[in-house]
Amino acid sequence: MKRKIITINEELCDGCGNCASACSEGALQIVDGKAKLVKEDYCDGFGDCIGECPTGALVIEERESIPFDIEATKEYLLKTKGKEAVWKMEEAQNKHETPTAPDHAPLACGCPGSMTQTIHRIQEPGKPQHQTTASQLRNWPVQIQLLPLKAPYYQGADLLVAADCCAFAYGGFHNDFIKDKTLAIGCPKLDNAGAYKEKLATILRENDIRSVTVAYMEVPCCMGLVRLVDEAVKESGKDIPSAKVKIGIQGQRV
Repeated sequence: MKRKIITINEELCDGCGNCASACSEGALQIVDGKAKLVKEDYCDGFGDCIGECPTGALVIEERESIPFDIEATKEYLLKTKGKEAVWKMEEAQNKHETPTAPDHAPLACGCPGSMTQTIHRIQEPGKPQHQTTASQLRNWPVQIQLLPLKAPYYQGADLLVAADCCAFAYGGFHNDFIKDKTLAIGCPKLDNAGAYKEKLATILRENDIRSVTVAYMEVPCCMGLVRLVDEAVKESGKDIPSAKVKIGIQGQRV
């Protein structure tokens, strides 16, 4: 069957063991100094381990695999780690099940960052509910995959690399972030992060870019964008100053 499951880039893995500790199912182990997916049927594909990886070596991909076997996983944990490990796994699984509250339920992919939430806005007295803001966009295209490697708007530019969701979560994104910057957007979870890193490194290397700002969401998988931009700056061979801004799901700077 085809399903979502963890994949490990051994070249990026530094063997820290954070992912193995975060995996409550026991699917990950450190073998010969590298993280390994030792049992595919113990991996639920929810990606709780991704946010713990400091190098971005772990990603979720959809590929052919045997199904997640929760009963076999419980049996394995009971034999190797005891009842507490089984309880921990059950708690982790419950976290991804649909809660009773209809405004806070996970989507089918099970990622912690995809937990649905209804956001309740409070209208402040004296302020209009709808405001018109002029676009601050100064380049096109903006999607990383479509960006040219060289363009006039890169020269002397401050580059903003933003996760797709940021502009929708943060109300003043145009004025507070896009203004006076060249924009590049992408999703580290759904897109090809490796290709993005290589492309950004080339853009930084071949153009006169003054600084890089990364805007990313507070969800764990969005840290992948921060890591790939850091690696792109390093691979460019240039000393380009960078800054990071985290956006909360409620629309605030975190």
